[in-house]
Amino acid sequence: MSHSLGVAIESLVAILLMLTIGYCMLLNKRLKRLKADEQTLKATIGELITATEIAERAIGGLKHTVRDVNENLGTQLASAAEMSEQLKKQLGECDNVVRRLSKIAVAARPPGAAPEPAPPPAPVPASVSSAKAVAAAAQAFSERRKANGLAA
Repeated sequence: MSHSLGVAIESLVAILLMLTIGYCMLLNKRLKRLKADEQTLKATIGELITATEIAERAIGGLKHTVRDVNENLGTQLASAAEMSEQLKKQLGECDNVVRRLSKIAVAARPPGAAPEPAPPPAPVPASVSSAKAVAAAAQAFSERRKANGLAA
């Protein structure tokens, strides 16, 4: 019995060794695949790092562009506000000139002449600026003076 027990134990050990060898071969294949995936993963990470650097440079360029545009826009807004104030002053001066011209025209009439009835003012749409309205009034005034023969 001791002889058959020894053979059985050695057979069992041989089977277990064969299973261990088979399992080691399976692990070896898996490790090779893992190594190959590691190389692919390293390449992917490298591409991702490159893309990130490019994006960071692009963002820096965009920030610089936004800063330049913001400075330009601020300058243009200040210039536009300044010009708007100048136009307001000029329109005020134009109103004064038109008032003085109308006083001169009234004073230049002969004493017995009846004042010419002024045509009703044309309705001015809300979108027409006050400068256009002043120019239209001056044009109408000069046409009335030409009709009376008082204009040069």
